[in-house]
Amino acid sequence: MQNQSSTDHIATLYLFCAQSMQYPEKIWANDQYFEKLCFLLETLGEIEQSQKLQAACKQSKDFLEDLQVEHTRLFINGVPHVAAPPYGSVYIDKTLRGQYSDKISGFYNTHGYRLKEGADLPDSLVHQLEFLSYLARDNNQQAEEEFLRRFFLPWFPIFAGRVKEEAEHPFYHIIISLIDFFTKEEEEYGV
Repeated sequence: MQNQSSTDHIATLYLFCAQSMQYPEKIWANDQYFEKLCFLLETLGEIEQSQKLQAACKQSKDFLEDLQVEHTRLFINGVPHVAAPPYGSVYIDKTLRGQYSDKISGFYNTHGYRLKEGADLPDSLVHQLEFLSYLARDNNQQAEEEFLRRFFLPWFPIFAGRVKEEAEHPFYHIIISLIDFFTKEEEEYGV
């Protein structure tokens, strides 16, 4: 069993990753956020990734707009198609809002997690990361491991591969790599 400090750190990392996958807005995608991201990367020994991100920031006329355009192209409305829809049902059921979405919603409900009225689809990557944070904060390691095994890991590697292949901005490659690292560490080592 993990101690409370450890579970709080894991919960915070999941929330940080969930925030990072939301549409970039000035309220969160700001200097303070990027300082924390670079610190996290450097702490993990990913100095080169931190430097790439900092270089992209410096070279950009409007870094926030660059992120918004890339987010839209990758996850919302790309031409000729969305490069990497951030919904598990697209990869599991080959459709948006399939049985997978209903099953994940049921799993959320079983563990006391409720989506707000008007929230995105239950199988969105953001909701899944928020749910993992909820489980970590609750110190429910068994449910966390089950959720990763049953719901998250069957589709995330395919999605991550698409993002890494299609991303033109280092930010999304970095965030997807962090999510991949933290979810694998959690599943394999409970870290």
